Amino acid sequence: MDPQPSSPGPGSSVHNRRWYILSVLVVSLLVVVLDNTILNVALKTIADPKEGLGATQSQLEWAINSYTLVFAGLLFTFGVIGDRIGRKRMLVIGLLLFGLSSLISSYATSPEQLIWARAAMGLGGAAIMPQTLSIISNIFEPHERGKAIGLWAGAVGIGVAIGPVTGGLLLDHFWWGSVFLINVPVIIAGVVAIVLMVPESRNPSPAKIDLVGVLLSIAGLVLVTYGIIEGGDKASWTEPSVLGPIVGGLLVLAFFVWYESRIDHPALNVKLFRDPRLSASVGAIALVFFGMAGVFFFISIYLQSVRDYSPLQAGLLTLPFAVAQLIFSPRSAAMVQRFGAKATTTTGLIVVFVAILSYQLAGTHSPIWMLEVSFFLQGAGMANVMPPATNAVMSVLPREEAGSGSALTNVSRQVAVALGVAILGSVVSSIYRHEMTPHLAGLPKAAGDSIGATTGIAEKLHLPADRLVDYGHTAFVHGMHVASGISAVIALAGVLVVLKWMPGRAKTDAADSASAQQRETADV
Repeated sequence: MDPQPSSPGPGSSVHNRRWYILSVLVVSLLVVVLDNTILNVALKTIADPKEGLGATQSQLEWAINSYTLVFAGLLFTFGVIGDRIGRKRMLVIGLLLFGLSSLISSYATSPEQLIWARAAMGLGGAAIMPQTLSIISNIFEPHERGKAIGLWAGAVGIGVAIGPVTGGLLLDHFWWGSVFLINVPVIIAGVVAIVLMVPESRNPSPAKIDLVGVLLSIAGLVLVTYGIIEGGDKASWTEPSVLGPIVGGLLVLAFFVWYESRIDHPALNVKLFRDPRLSASVGAIALVFFGMAGVFFFISIYLQSVRDYSPLQAGLLTLPFAVAQLIFSPRSAAMVQRFGAKATTTTGLIVVFVAILSYQLAGTHSPIWMLEVSFFLQGAGMANVMPPATNAVMSVLPREEAGSGSALTNVSRQVAVALGVAILGSVVSSIYRHEMTPHLAGLPKAAGDSIGATTGIAEKLHLPADRLVDYGHTAFVHGMHVASGISAVIALAGVLVVLKWMPGRAKTDAADSASAQQRETADV
């Protein structure tokens, strides 16, 4: 394995086409991010025995969770492997696997086939995402890297918002499998562009892969993620099937940290967390995505079940979030340069806190424009958290470990998303059941399980349905308010983390300057 240069020179052909390469990487990332949200729109159709696969509620949940479980569990591992065997090579392998499994998903003939195909998509996604950021770190010099990462991070936010819109448009014209089939032509074009344009890069001094560390990281993350998903599915955190995996996974991860701190060539250099920039930045990313995932989960249900919008209309209503990401993410680098990473990240988290707190104003008949303002504020705030926090993480690491840094930020985000949906979803579900119980006399107990069940049973029985549904709407909105309050507290915790541990502008700039000088010396 020949060493690769750590960075293209200013006059190299790679340097001259770096922005074209970035566009290819962003599209590759966008396909993966879109898939995380596009499926939600198609769930109702997939559950239909005639138009879909007749999937049960549990099977629908696993169609989502199988992807998340594999993605989060293997993300770190593929970042490490990409550092060693070549990031371009791993990116192409990941895209091909993602495209093939998307094709299989689109023509699945049973819920079980769809669940396994989705797990394979998670495998491909885990191979793709860390490579995109690590390649960016290698083709851009420090003075441009912040802007490039800002565009990369903007793709993540935009993908989250436009996924439901894309899914709604496809379902308006095609069958449910089209939400997966749309990935295939985009991936084919992406693979061709990557082969022709993207340079190969890897660790210039490749070490032996830490197989024990890799296995421990997989086992720990899979166990914790599985426990979180089970907790959300069962709306209970006290059952052995929930507590067992979570506690076991945490013990495995604790042993992983202990083991990695004592070997010469660790898969993850845990000593890097002594740097407050890395620790505070990873914490900020995790906390802001915890709040975002939970909010988007119950807001989607609110728009469709309480406000009676169609999936496409509900998706279109989230566009202000994407617009804010598009406007502010590319400008975040200039904000960091002018005010510093700490001030920019803190301000972004405060805006996120205000936006999430404003969901308390959403009611059964509140003006929809208020929700649009909240979406825009949240997108603007996140656009000034993700890029500087991600850039801070990447600036701590030497370029040959860029894949590990990329995987670290993405793992923190995925675990936070799973935890946010599980915990906040359980909060909404528990409050809903509690408040609906007094109104279910003479009705099936299942009528209080969810707002969808309440509406369905009310329509089927032709009883005083309007009144029962009104009770359901009120109960759900109350649960949503409590969950958004918890999300706001989590965002505020992110503010405190950054204020406490992320160094100010002077320290950050000095560290970046010293890091740049070291890299220039190494290149010479």
